Formats: sequence, C-alpha cells, structure tokens
Amino acid sequence: MKRWPIVPCAAVFAAALLASPAVEARTKLAALPEREANLVRLDNPSATLVEEERVLTLQEGENLVDFSWRGVRVDPDSIRIALLSHPDKANLLSVSYPPNEAALTWRIHSNGAWEERVRISYLLADIDRLVTYKALATRDEKALDLDAFLVLRNFSGEDFEAATVSLDQGDPFAGKIAHEETRQLHFLSFKGVPIRKVFTWDSGKIPWEPKRLDRNVGIPVCYVIRNDKASSMGMSGLWEGKTRVFQDDGHGTTIFLGEDRVGKTPVGEEMKIYIGDSRDISVTQLKKRDLRINPRPSASRVVLYDTDEAITARLENFKDQAVTVDLVEHIPGEWDMEKTDLAYEKTDANTIVFHVMLPAKGKVELEFAYHRRNIRN
Repeated sequence: MKRWPIVPCAAVFAAALLASPAVEARTKLAALPEREANLVRLDNPSATLVEEERVLTLQEGENLVDFSWRGVRVDPDSIRIALLSHPDKANLLSVSYPPNEAALTWRIHSNGAWEERVRISYLLADIDRLVTYKALATRDEKALDLDAFLVLRNFSGEDFEAATVSLDQGDPFAGKIAHEETRQLHFLSFKGVPIRKVFTWDSGKIPWEPKRLDRNVGIPVCYVIRNDKASSMGMSGLWEGKTRVFQDDGHGTTIFLGEDRVGKTPVGEEMKIYIGDSRDISVTQLKKRDLRINPRPSASRVVLYDTDEAITARLENFKDQAVTVDLVEHIPGEWDMEKTDLAYEKTDANTIVFHVMLPAKGKVELEFAYHRRNIRN
C-alpha cells in the first residue's frame, strides 16, 4: 500500500465565491498532483530538510491551498512554499494553522489562471544518516585508501518513491527510500592518502614508571591523516563516524588493525584514527626536582608561592624501524619554560607536546624544566 502521510490539497475559488458565507474556509476540492521532484538534504546531522515540487492549478484571484501531515513529525514552523512559475504575478497572502490539527492553509493570490510550479520545504524528523569509513593501509604504512559510506535510516513514516538525496560532499544519488528501510551507500573515495603513524604517551593518562607495575603498559597508536589538497582530500569537512582500519599483508589479503570513532575533521585539520596499543615502545618519566620558591606570606601565613620543577623522560624503541612518539605534558596554572632539550608544540594554555623521533632499536632522553607561578597554598 502506498504510504504518503503528508497530504497537500488545493481548493481553488474565484474572489466572489470566497466572499460567500456559505463556503467553509478549509473546503478541500481536489488533491494536488503527485510530486514531480523530491530532494532530501542530509547536510545537517541534527535535522533533515525535505524539498518537493508540485504543480498547482491556480484560478485568477484568491486560492486556498491546504497542507496537512499525519503520522509524521514535521516541524510546523519550518514549512515554506515558494512560487516558481510566476513569482511576480502570484504571491502568498497569508498562512493559517487550524486549531488542534496537523495542517495549515496558504492563501495565494494569482493575477491569472494558470499552472504554477511550487516548491514546498520542511524539516522532517526520524530520517537520519550515519557515516562509516573503511581505511586500508599499505604494508609499509605510508599511505591508505579511505572510503566513506552513508547509512541512511528512514523511520519517518513516509515512502519516498523517487528521491534525490544530497549531502554536503560527494555526488547526490537518486532512488526509492521506503519507510523503515536502512540503506548503505558508498559516496566518497580517497586513494593514496599519506599517513603518519604516531605513538602517543600522555602524562595524565599513562603510568610514569611502568616497570613498577605487575602488568604491561601499552602506548596508544594512531594513523594521522590531514584533510587538505596535498593529501588528495580537502574538498570539505569530513563527518564524524566509525572507522575500521585494515592493512595490506603483502599476500593479497588484509589484516584488521582496529576500530575507532573519529570526530568531524574540517579542511586543513588532522584526523587521528586509533588502531590499538603498542608494547614495543617504553616511556619512563621522573620528576627530578620540585621545589617551592618565592613564598608570599600574609598575616604570618604563606598564601602564594611558585615552584621550580624539572622532569626527565626516557624513551626506548624496541622496533626495527624508527617511530614518532608524541609526549603529552600537562602544566597547570601560570608557567614559564626555563629549559628544554627539544622544541615543543603548545596545544592549549596548559598542554604541550614533544614530537620525539625515536631511531630503530634506539633510546632518547629528554629533560625540561619550568617555573609555575602564583600557586595558592
């Protein structure tokens, strides 16, 4: 059975007939023709915009067009009508919402009798989308192929017999979208995207002295890709979504490396895809100095002071190839770096990252010292 709970109807009246008190304001005389075009826009993850085109037969003078929806969640404030054929000779006079009904009535004035193509748009709930990614890394882990899939879920109560579905990137596609149907469609593909394999040790999350623990401590590993033209990407922002990562094993098959949920990645930004933990890298960090200096007393009591702190980090690589380790350090409050063996990147006011290049089977020792200021006792 055909499902179409959003039902526009047209009532066409001459101006003199409209003046007659015997005519009800919402009399429905004839159903509108079938939709000639239908566009479902999924650009916004929180709302789905539906645009449809139909042809009204208008009489000269005032015309009533009734638009009702049953069994679907349409946002009434979002419903709009645009007159396309004669925008300078026909115009919308008013819109009214009958009480206790999922309906509205447009009052349209036309300078003549003709067919008028109109576009009706509205926000529709319970039709949404998910994006999933499949990444296939090369055996040497220098590049990957990234494919994006749209998972379209329609539980809106409507059957779209012939709809064009549009996203903010990729080509639109056309087809039927039935109520309670879930479809997966491939819509983007990027080949040979350069990647960096990065090991991230975060001082706020990972133990500083792993040898003192009764368990192995793994260091998170990510593939990092940049969404820009140099990487054959950079068309627009990449949506958030689940990403499954595979690697070519060199024998015609693939290895499953891991799964991650990545966030939205604007143009020019980096996407980090977590692929698991590594125990081939060891990081040991010690605080070598932590002194209180410059006390400021008030009424025989120290209320503010500074600190002089120094940290040593030892990194060791047990792998046969060189790796990059991002050493993430957190320094709360106001601070000044006094000494460092390596340049760092300041990601926010209290977080710095050292990008440490570890040679194959090699070790690196890093020391840095800083002053923290105006600490309350």
